[in-house]
Amino acid sequence: MKHQYYTNGVCPMMIDFELDGNIAKNIKFTGGCNGNLKAISTLVDGWTVEEITEKLAGNTCGFKATSCADQLTIALNEALAKERK
Repeated sequence: MKHQYYTNGVCPMMIDFELDGNIAKNIKFTGGCNGNLKAISTLVDGWTVEEITEKLAGNTCGFKATSCADQLTIALNEALAKERK
C-alpha cells in the first residue's frame, strides 16, 4: 500500500513509500539532501520496518532532536500500525 508522510523538524517536506506487509519499498524523500536521501532509500529498500527502525530510529542531525532517517522510521511505523488496524 502507498503512503505519504509529512515530516517534522527536518529539511525534506515529505516521504512517499510503499509497504508490502512489513517490507518497505520505493522510498522517496521530497526536499533535503538529494544524494544522501537517495542513498538511504536505496540501502533500506526491501528491508522490514523492524530492521529499518532498529538501525535508524533515534538518529539525530546536528542539534535537532530528529533526522531524515529518524523521520523515516516514524513514518514507517505509523503506516504499519494503520495497516494492521
